[in-house]
Amino acid sequence: MNPFERALRFQADIGTDDVVLPRRRRKTAAVDVVSVSATATAPAPAAIVADAAHYATLAEFNQAICECQKCALGKTRNKFVFGVGNPGSKVMFIGEAPGADEDRLGEPFVGRAGKLLDKILAAIEFDRTNVYIANILKCRPPGNRDPEPGEMDACMPYLERQIAMIAPAFICCLGRIAAQGLLRTKTPLGKMRGQWFDKYGARIMVTYHPAALLRFPDYKRDTWEDVQRLRAAYDEWKAKSS
Repeated sequence: MNPFERALRFQADIGTDDVVLPRRRRKTAAVDVVSVSATATAPAPAAIVADAAHYATLAEFNQAICECQKCALGKTRNKFVFGVGNPGSKVMFIGEAPGADEDRLGEPFVGRAGKLLDKILAAIEFDRTNVYIANILKCRPPGNRDPEPGEMDACMPYLERQIAMIAPAFICCLGRIAAQGLLRTKTPLGKMRGQWFDKYGARIMVTYHPAALLRFPDYKRDTWEDVQRLRAAYDEWKAKSS
């Protein structure tokens, strides 16, 4: 794959407006910029929300929805991938959808991208026992294609109920699709980085998906800056809350 092809693939992965060639980093503000909440699109189907609201614990909720057939992915998945981590965490990381390893094991971020995420978490003194990790979709799209709008509409109420039950103070969206889906926006990832979005009672930030970093290591530095900002904001919040 030549540099131009790699740049186009990266553009698709992260949703930039312009072509960013390898080794060329986008500049972001050195300080946090508080953004207004993203405008929501059409509300999730009321029946799904009503079903989700009946469950008091994440384990009970998972058990109730793990056989979901609300979209076609229910017929092609191997395992339903609910989420993993501390139900009482104040920090959530949200990705796009399960991949092959996740579909096989039933846990988010367990493949190569997951191992990189573990290293990123460790670098800011977090791990899977003190954060919560989930995806926009809970079933793997065939061939790891992008989630379709109908699939996201069907699955988003489950994620929103998880967020409500966990009540995190901070959410980190991993990648373009996670950010655009959760914030109900079409804004490119490159324009969302470096900002805070207020939604679900949490401060939401956006960074690159670990899978994109595996293909484009030059962007690890940008991600490192993002997660350091997250850690600093969390430490400040914790100090004020104690």
